[in-house]
Formats: sequence, structure tokens, C-alpha cells
Amino acid sequence: MIVAAGQGLRAGQAVPKQFAPYQGSSVVRVAAEALVAAGVERLVVAIPEGAERIAGECLAGLPGVALVTGGATRQDSVRAALEVLASSPPDFVLIHDAARPDCPTEVVERLLAALADHPGAIPVLPVVDSLALVNREGADGGLMAGSADRALLRRVQTPQAFRFRDIIAAHRTWNGDANAGDDAQVAQAAGLPVALVEGDERLRKLTFAADFAQQFSDSSESKLKMSPLSYHRNGIGFDVHRLVAGEELWLCGIRIEHEKGLAGHSDADVGLHAVVDAILGACGAGDIGQHFPPSDPQWRGAPSSRFVEHAVTLAAERGFVIGNVDLTIICEAPKIGPHREAMRRRLAELLEVGIEAVNVKATTTEGLGFTGRGEGIAAQAAATLVPVERSLS
Repeated sequence: MIVAAGQGLRAGQAVPKQFAPYQGSSVVRVAAEALVAAGVERLVVAIPEGAERIAGECLAGLPGVALVTGGATRQDSVRAALEVLASSPPDFVLIHDAARPDCPTEVVERLLAALADHPGAIPVLPVVDSLALVNREGADGGLMAGSADRALLRRVQTPQAFRFRDIIAAHRTWNGDANAGDDAQVAQAAGLPVALVEGDERLRKLTFAADFAQQFSDSSESKLKMSPLSYHRNGIGFDVHRLVAGEELWLCGIRIEHEKGLAGHSDADVGLHAVVDAILGACGAGDIGQHFPPSDPQWRGAPSSRFVEHAVTLAAERGFVIGNVDLTIICEAPKIGPHREAMRRRLAELLEVGIEAVNVKATTTEGLGFTGRGEGIAAQAAATLVPVERSLS
């Protein structure tokens, strides 16, 4: 379960920080996808009252997700989420803060292994700085009142793992007048021993605006390692060309015999142009006209396959390969069905992917509009880019 019911006002975002943009997605989705990648099968997310719409948008498409309205305190929110699971109780539960979105699978594995011998386990890191006890009476922040032995202290992280029946019983008996900082405190108060396992610096907590800014200064390699599922990129493309007599008709790199062909500065392959714009959009790299201006004579009559190869190279330079492409060709004629598989094979070759990652389909406009009158052909494409590291895993 993920605790995402706070307001996160200190983070300086336009929305509560758990719904703020992060690593090409949102904080809560990155956290959820990391847990799914680690093998979690059911997911309950505690959210603020009235946040159903934005939470649903952030988590759309993820399997097995349930939303529950959180309470006034963290402990209230955790209790509400645990009660959702109680109707069909799991053996183990991970309780995770959305504000620590980058959860490595290795930490989850260490936590679950510890549950074989203990009712609870939490990830921790050593304290490396010297510590001072503070006299808070001073208006300037106080004076040093003593020191603490850092060898006996640990920094506590989430997710925290528990045997489900033990932790829900602990929450049900928790003193409601006290505010638990985390679930390990609730477990310990109920007499449950809690094991310590090695945490990870990637589980740093997002608290202030500077924490969000840090994501943009991290290297691409680091971002890929920190977010195993979330950093895919999607783009869409759309293109139209006129049908005229005396031109060759090229669609998806295949020449098709037809009484008319498409007019344009290159070979006017409307299908490939839509795919190129989809890839460029996923890269955040503008559109086909910026890379291959119609005013530049070197592109007159050029094969559109060169544009696709350029887009694939551009994606690779940014650390991505093509995940999949879905293309729709809109026309009354010619019939696309007889050429569909040849188009898929050519596209797969240009995109450097297997044919199963390429879909080509066609539709008409029922005689309506310029395509319905046979004056032109339109195409619409969607492309997904996948980090190179993920594609090799």
C-alpha cells in the first residue's frame, strides 16, 4: 500500500507533491510502478479527500489498484488502507510513502526475506554525520546541548514490510491520541520485533522544491536505474498529403500501384511522416518540418525512410529505443489490407524492432471529407520509447 494522503505543501508544487510531475510521470505513479516491478499484485493507495480524479489519472492503466480516502494523520490513512485489504487478507504487506518514489527491487527482496523470521522489517541507512542535541529555547535555532552516538542510530526509510495480520492488529490497538511517525513505531508499541535491513539512497524523500529540481540534474543513467517502469515516453503524429495524378504512391516504405500518388516535398509517404512525428514528439524534439524543412531543396523527392532513420537515431542519442508503434492510415483507396504485412515488415526494419512491435491498420471516413472524396490520405501514429537499459533487461 502507498500512503499518498498528505498535502505536501512544502514541496512548492502546483498540486500535492504525490501528484506532481516526476521523471516523465508523477510521483505516485513512479512509486506504484516500482512496487509493481518488484512483484506486488494488489495495491491500495490512500489519497486526500476529493482527490479521486487526479489520483485516477495518475494511476490509470495499472493493474489491481484500489483508492481509499486517508485520514487526519498518517496512522489513520494506513489503518484505512489496511482495512481495505482485510476483506481478503494477504500474507505480507508493504507500507510505502509516495514521497519516496524510487524504490529499488533489491530493497523489497531484502524486506520480504526478513519476514521469514520476523513479523516486521524496515529499510535503514547508517547516520554518517555527527549529531548534536539542541536546546530549542534559543530564538536563533537553539544551542548545542549535547551529542548522540551515531553508531546506535539509523535513518529509517520505506517501504516497511509486515506480516499482515500482525500489523493490522497493531494498528487496531494503537493509541489514537498519539501520532505515529511510521508503522515500525506502531508495530513496536504492540510488542512486535522489527528487523533492520539495508536501505538505499535512492529512497530519498521528496520534501522541498529543491528535491524535485534534483531530478533534472541527475544523469539519464541514474534516472533509468531509479525508475524501472516509469520513464517510458509517448508521442503522437499526424500527417496529410494530397492525391494527384502522375505521382508514385508510397505508404510505409512500400510502393503501391494506384492511379494517383501522394504529392509532397519528399516522396510524401504519409504513413512514415506520421511515425516520424510520433517519435520526435516522444523525444521532445519538435516535428518533421523542423528537421527536414520543405524549403530545403535537398529533401525534394527524398525517401521518407531517411527521416525515420534520423528519428530512431535521435531517440538512441537520448537513451531510448522504440517500444512499439501503432499506425492508422485513413483513406478510401487504395485498399491497405493486401499490403499491411509488407508495411509492417518495412516499418519494423526501419525502426529496428521486431514485427510484433508494429501495428498498421486502416479506416475510411465513410465518404466524408477530403479523404472520403479521394482527394488525399491521412495518417495518425502513436509511438512509445523505452529506455535502453530497460529494453535489455
